[in-house]
Amino acid sequence: MRESPRIGPAFFKAHGHGNDYLVFEEGGGPVLTAALAQRICDRHRGPGADGIVVVEAGPREAEPRLRMFNPDGGEFERSGNGLRIAGVYLRRSGRAADEPFSVVAGGGRVGLRVAGPDPRGVWDVRADMGKVEFPAGPPFVRAGLAGEGGRVVLEVPPLQGGAVSRVEVVPVSVGNPHAVAFRDAWTPGQVARYGPLLGTHEAFPRGANVQFAEIPAGREVAIRIWERGVGPTTASGTSACAAVAAAVRRGYMEPGAATVVMEGGAMEVEVAADWAVRLRGPVEEVCGGELAPGLAEGVP
Repeated sequence: MRESPRIGPAFFKAHGHGNDYLVFEEGGGPVLTAALAQRICDRHRGPGADGIVVVEAGPREAEPRLRMFNPDGGEFERSGNGLRIAGVYLRRSGRAADEPFSVVAGGGRVGLRVAGPDPRGVWDVRADMGKVEFPAGPPFVRAGLAGEGGRVVLEVPPLQGGAVSRVEVVPVSVGNPHAVAFRDAWTPGQVARYGPLLGTHEAFPRGANVQFAEIPAGREVAIRIWERGVGPTTASGTSACAAVAAAVRRGYMEPGAATVVMEGGAMEVEVAADWAVRLRGPVEEVCGGELAPGLAEGVP
């Protein structure tokens, strides 16, 4: 387990279809404990966000290295929107130019291309996410569960007086764990009930981000998202990647570009024949600022 970083007071905030992140530079300020991350991400007692990205200290000319934290304070592997928002920050701060560049996050290298902004402060950001995998065992899936095509059938507790529910999912790794569940239609009630049950199921030792997926048209996937450490969220870059990869894996579509429709908006995901994935969508600036000097005081 790595030590928690110290952060400087300045932050940059942006969102991808409503999924927002705060970007901090590693600095000489307070240690980003779980409690402080929770305070910062609180939408009433802090700047508020779905997560935090910390740019590690190092020479400005060096390849940036990123660490990511959920609003519950837990560090996680990577986020498609977090990566793209960090890319905008690096471009604005002069750490990157209007040319493709790469960052390191979650132990892997991610290529970014940041274009813009338009007059409204919206950037067009592409991320080469690397190759997805379909884990059939540790660390993301408990051994012995995966069936044909990597599919896993999970049992979830019944409602009072009801029968045990069975939900089939496709585990996908985009550097972080996902579970994609396909049906012709998902009701809001099913999403609200199954999201936390599947995302914290014992089948997933590190938890999972859950995508409730429908395929309304040939090159389109619609998803609702329950995000690990967050809960329901309007958009997620790695969730979009996982959903399209799972659709290709299941034979619902051929490799290539597809549109992923989420509650917050749409992104483009391209899955190559070798399972390399590219994510593209907008990032909108929100604000920049500094934490008040006393914000961390009294926070354990």
